[in-house]
Amino acid sequence: MSSIKEYLSRDHGRCDELFAAMEDAAAKSIEGAKAAYDEFAGETERHFQMEERVMFLEFEQKTGMTQGPTAMMRHEHTQMRNLISDMGKAIEAKDKDKFFGSSETLMILMQQHNMKEEQMLYTMAQQHLSAESERIVDMMRSMIVEQ
Repeated sequence: MSSIKEYLSRDHGRCDELFAAMEDAAAKSIEGAKAAYDEFAGETERHFQMEERVMFLEFEQKTGMTQGPTAMMRHEHTQMRNLISDMGKAIEAKDKDKFFGSSETLMILMQQHNMKEEQMLYTMAQQHLSAESERIVDMMRSMIVEQ
């Protein structure tokens, strides 16, 4: 059994690896980066939805905090979704400079965001939700991404 913090932190690492693979593909050929982009964008969206549709809701119900850390994380998810969309548009336009401008901004935002989640929010969630940890991780594992 893995804890909420372990499960989501491990998934951050997986998304980071997909991000690096996407950047490597784009450096070689912006046209050839589409498949790597699609995988990164899809898996990152899945991660966001696991948090937003499961963990954040469970945390908010347990603590009553709806305008605290989860509200800020949702706001940052929106910012990251916009940057990911911009990167997809740059690939379609074959605009390597725009792609790497957006990816650099996204990388900085992701690093800061992931650090806040891993060091603060996931720790708080684990403290408040430890009795439900296995059920919550199972729910996140079984999620199907809504488009």
